[in-house]
Amino acid sequence: MTRTILQSATKTATIGFDEPFCVIGERINPTGRKKLAAELEAGDFSTVERDAVLQVACGAMVLDVNAGVVYNSNPDPNVTEPPLMRQMIELVQGLVDVPLCIDSSVPAALEAGLGAAQGRPLVNSVTGEEDRLEMVLPLVKKYDVPVVAISNDDTGISEDPDIRFDVARKIVRRAADFGIPAHDIVVDPLVMPVGAMATAGRQVFALVRRLREELGVNTTCGASNISFGLPHRHGINAAFLPMAIGAGMTSAIMNPIRLVEMESIRAANMLMDHDPNGGEWIRFARVIEAVEQGASFAEASKSALAQAGAGRRGGRRSRASKG
Repeated sequence: MTRTILQSATKTATIGFDEPFCVIGERINPTGRKKLAAELEAGDFSTVERDAVLQVACGAMVLDVNAGVVYNSNPDPNVTEPPLMRQMIELVQGLVDVPLCIDSSVPAALEAGLGAAQGRPLVNSVTGEEDRLEMVLPLVKKYDVPVVAISNDDTGISEDPDIRFDVARKIVRRAADFGIPAHDIVVDPLVMPVGAMATAGRQVFALVRRLREELGVNTTCGASNISFGLPHRHGINAAFLPMAIGAGMTSAIMNPIRLVEMESIRAANMLMDHDPNGGEWIRFARVIEAVEQGASFAEASKSALAQAGAGRRGGRRSRASKG
């Protein structure tokens, strides 16, 4: 079975066909978040700190870190983004122990993040465009890290799923030329908004099956793309995620601070036999009960995480005292 191994200094996250679905927290990203972008330009990292801690408390197994701020004082990301990426990576890994996903379209920022990251982060991303392949794949090989491969190329994003599959196959083959194995390629087949393309859901489910069966690669997506432009987006996302998991998708870049979406993933893990004896579902049920009694999802998750940590520490003390 294909397994993509991500590591921090102390923790391993595995993306795999027979593993629990890997939730990659998306919130440390200033794109579309004017307040966060302004904070970062001003050197204020309070929202980054809060989002890092809350996402892990709510169940994120990996955190995506994107430093793509266009500074008013200097609009050139090739200059501003690399030092900001390094600073954000160092900050986040000082707060949480999960592996990171270094997210940038600027190769120098990717390398700055890779130089600062502990363990084995995920690089996000490479496309089928020739210049991107030549810039990003050598970095992936140099640092021996896995990479997200996005299924578009120099012609743009195709609405034809067969073309998107061909782009993914091209990237896998080019990666092999650099000595990068297929298990270190996580393909994003590109989820189209179902409000604009009625077949978008069926397309991505079929694509995920082909990527798994024919290329043997793990997959990811920007989960919220499916509901873009529609009302009650979280309901659509919560239906999409378990269907994608059933089709073979193994991870998603998403917002974990959403009870309905995380509940659907926990349930899908159990139904796919990726939650032995239902232990994670039972622990999550306690969070749901706390929410039903009036707690916020984030605070209930933090409390459950703290209790689990106290239990593990208590267990170790108990065993030590018996020695």
